[in-house]
Amino acid sequence: MLPDLGKIPLSVLVATKNEAPRIARCLEALKDFAEIVVIDSASTDGTAEIAAANGARVVNFEWAGSYPKKRQWCLDILDLAHDWVFFVDADEVVTSALVEELRDMDFAAAGYFVRGQYVFRGRVLKHGLKNNKLALFDRRRIEFPVVDDLDIEGMGEIEGHYQPVLKAGHEREEIGQIEAPLLHYAYEDEQGWRARHARYARWEIEMDKRNAWPGDARLSKRLFKALPFRWGVAFLHSYFLKGGVLDGRAGLDFARSRASYYRMIR
Repeated sequence: MLPDLGKIPLSVLVATKNEAPRIARCLEALKDFAEIVVIDSASTDGTAEIAAANGARVVNFEWAGSYPKKRQWCLDILDLAHDWVFFVDADEVVTSALVEELRDMDFAAAGYFVRGQYVFRGRVLKHGLKNNKLALFDRRRIEFPVVDDLDIEGMGEIEGHYQPVLKAGHEREEIGQIEAPLLHYAYEDEQGWRARHARYARWEIEMDKRNAWPGDARLSKRLFKALPFRWGVAFLHSYFLKGGVLDGRAGLDFARSRASYYRMIR
């Protein structure tokens, strides 16, 4: 089959486990990309079937309990059409502005950070904290590091909250920044959010104790982790420094949610 020259030459990878309420919305926004692969971990809610019905190639994943974890397994094992990959979560939606920015890119760097814009209680937040992750990169030059967390509860089969790193021999290559955001529907199920982040907090507490964070951690993050009242700083950062106050009550409640996570870690 000849390639569709109108498609963006990236392999989009979506890791799933029981994401039936979200996966169709996520995939609908990816129709402009050349390849879409859903890597499913034995979902029992029809996620794989919905993904296939929406045109994605579905690959089954079963974790062996060791490294590589799920994302690096994708990079190592999957037969992909492109070496440039874009990791998108099932609760994320690529915006039309992001699609257009990617169409015009020269892909000169080894990878690019992509900024997420939170959707909180049905409202797209214009201000406040925005997550920024190295989700778009050349798999020949970037990989997920191995960390000492296999016996820590919380993350399981998926890599933790740290960034992938440049591979040996590529350390001097540049990492760029994408300006257009993708939408992040992290708070649709607030009870689920609390349960999920309670697990993440237990994992992060133990990572701090072991000093097991990979060497890609930026100075700002290392300084933040050393603060005795991280939860208060997280609130002030999102609500005041990042302008969350301009989002009204939603901005206030969102900043409170960030503070609650760091209280869990405390």
